[in-house]
Amino acid sequence: MEENSSQYEEATRNNYMGGGEAEEERDPESNSLQQPLLLKRNRTLSSNPLAIIGTKVSHIESLDYEINENDLFKHDWRSRSRVQVLQYVFLKWTLAFLVGLLTGVIASLINLAIENIAGFKLLAVARYVKEESCDCRLRFVLIMVDAAVAAVLVVGFAPTAAGPGIPEIKAYLNGVDTPNMYGASTLIVKIFGSIGAVAAGLDLGKEGPLVHIGACLASLLGQGGPDNYRLKWRWMRYFNNDRDRRDLITCGAASGVCAAFRSPVGGVLFALEEVATWWRSALLWRTFFSTAVVVVVLRAFMEYCKSGNCGLFGKGGLIMFDVSDVTVRYHAMDLLPIVIIGVIGGILGSLYNYLLHKVLRLYNLINDKGRVHKLLLALTVSIFTSACLYCLPFLAGCSPCNPDLGEICPTTGRSGNFKQFNCPPGYYNDLASLLHTTNDDAVRNIFSTSTPKEFHPYSLFIFFALYCILGLITFGIAVPSGLFLPIILMGSAYGRLLGLAMGPYTNIDQGLYAVLGAASLMAGSMRMTVSLCVIFLELTNNLLLLPITMLVLLIAKTVGDGFNPSIYEIILHLKGLPFLDANPEPWMRNLTVAELADAKPPVITLCGVEKVSRIVEVLRNTTHNGFPVVDEGVVPPIGLPTGASELHGVILRAHLVAVLRKKWFLTERRRTEEWEVRQIFTSVDLAERGRKIEEVTVTKDEMEMYVDLHPLTNTTPYTVVESMSVAKAMVLFRTVGLRHMLIVPKYQATGVSPVVGILTRQDLLAHNIISAFPHVAKSKEREKGK
Repeated sequence: MEENSSQYEEATRNNYMGGGEAEEERDPESNSLQQPLLLKRNRTLSSNPLAIIGTKVSHIESLDYEINENDLFKHDWRSRSRVQVLQYVFLKWTLAFLVGLLTGVIASLINLAIENIAGFKLLAVARYVKEESCDCRLRFVLIMVDAAVAAVLVVGFAPTAAGPGIPEIKAYLNGVDTPNMYGASTLIVKIFGSIGAVAAGLDLGKEGPLVHIGACLASLLGQGGPDNYRLKWRWMRYFNNDRDRRDLITCGAASGVCAAFRSPVGGVLFALEEVATWWRSALLWRTFFSTAVVVVVLRAFMEYCKSGNCGLFGKGGLIMFDVSDVTVRYHAMDLLPIVIIGVIGGILGSLYNYLLHKVLRLYNLINDKGRVHKLLLALTVSIFTSACLYCLPFLAGCSPCNPDLGEICPTTGRSGNFKQFNCPPGYYNDLASLLHTTNDDAVRNIFSTSTPKEFHPYSLFIFFALYCILGLITFGIAVPSGLFLPIILMGSAYGRLLGLAMGPYTNIDQGLYAVLGAASLMAGSMRMTVSLCVIFLELTNNLLLLPITMLVLLIAKTVGDGFNPSIYEIILHLKGLPFLDANPEPWMRNLTVAELADAKPPVITLCGVEKVSRIVEVLRNTTHNGFPVVDEGVVPPIGLPTGASELHGVILRAHLVAVLRKKWFLTERRRTEEWEVRQIFTSVDLAERGRKIEEVTVTKDEMEMYVDLHPLTNTTPYTVVESMSVAKAMVLFRTVGLRHMLIVPKYQATGVSPVVGILTRQDLLAHNIISAFPHVAKSKEREKGK
């Protein structure tokens, strides 16, 4: 045993030294069955585990170049001691803490500003109605100003700040490059734009923008700040990679959901179920830690505001609907209306997605005409919204106040459920109570329990129809917007309507019907289940709703899936983002990756030691981001014919550009040593992105020089054999989060290239495959016909 161990150590040492004299002296016939099987092959490939790229010591890349944080102590990190590794891990937790802290602070400040601005406008309207001392034009002017500020900020400074930002976050975590989505300008515009848009009274929420804000904060913290003013702290360079940035953005997205709904567990599950494509246990703990910090900050802020130091900011401005004061009782007969709510939610959710798809396509045509058209569209929607909110309450009648209520009725000020509007003293307008308040307070009013006669069915129907229309025409204008709150408003209205209809036949309170209606419509539109269930339980503070909430969510999602995809998938498609779905199409099993490779132009390969002119030619004439590196005429393993070629790995375009910028050229064709590379390149140099070949100048003499690509090549790329089906390749590509996947031949022989082709994300998209293989589309239509 000791002899075998010594032989293994000696052979391993020789392999790590690149072979040399020890391999030349070893007799090939001396191999015995007692030796380890892995040593029986003469290793000609330089797979030095201390190379710079694509190995266990690499921390500058991710996805294709992955390391396991738990394995850092098991491997010699060469230039890093155990203490440095501990500092690296500690700093990751520190960044997760800062993400939660800053997200909580900014969310509190956003809600404070929104509540005070909205409250000021409501007081102005109340004075106009009661005292006739405020011109009606004031409300329109205030709304126009708020909406105009939000639209101007988005159109003029950060167009990527429009919309919720969640589809783009999903695409980035799926592996899609989304430029300018997490910059400082986007963050600033998102903060002030969401304040203006929500305070203007538009039918949109701040939940989506808060998710995007959390992602922007996480990205900027991990990168050391904006590109132009980035901190050069030495530890920050360890996070200048895609993997750590992806993890931090996931933490930021979870923190944003937590800040919007005060739902820490729901935020973690939202990131797991809806946002993240690739998940691991360490990420679970970090997202949970970030959301816990957010909750602590929000609670501390609300405690401070209880003393009256925050103006009109009373309840924190977040959606928190406590329905724990009512006892949940339901019997077998109550399951029928619950099932009906789920079915209606699925149908309405899919119908909402269909109509919103049509509206967004129309808005794309308008927005493509220029900035002026974007501004006019936003202002037109804001004027229409203001006119509806002010005029529609005249259609509702006046209801007498209930003297048994402890709350003052009617109320004309900032708070209170009963708005007097045009009613005489002692009466209130129930529709004005829903429209002349903030969206958060409107949901609280509809969710209110033990109030069976507070809202008339006619008013609830007008409210539901209005917000269906506003929800369709508001989302898509050039302002930061969210989908959560508009869908909750619509769902709660039809849920309460059904509760009124089922009142004599059910034991469930009408407020709980409103909660179930909101949950069903969200599941029918967004197609989420687990995260929505936890979010609604944390919102309502009533665990007894768990069984029926689960049932409603499952039914609504199942019904909605039968009509169309989720709203976020529709937006991804409209934006043209190459998002890979979790499940491949059935017809993909009938295609092989070799067929895809044949439909593409021939793969462009580079030699291990390549001429500078060849590299410049390839970079200037192609847009590929990865190139296979092949060594010709290598010494083959024992028993194979000579003259074979060998696949060394994949090299990225960014690293080739870095070589040309650094002018790391050789006067002769030779292999370099590790110390030569480390003198020129650092991890920061190789982690930089965005450099273009047009920015590099290469002289005529330098064109005739050489570059050794071996140290900069990922020697452990993911490969698939050419006979593998496209369906399996897509599952592997998405699960691991790859950018490039090499196709290797099924048979190895002299004269056969070691690489057949290379697959990218675009090659695995269903519509691209169908366009290249028309017969697949015909077979797909035949399957649908059956």
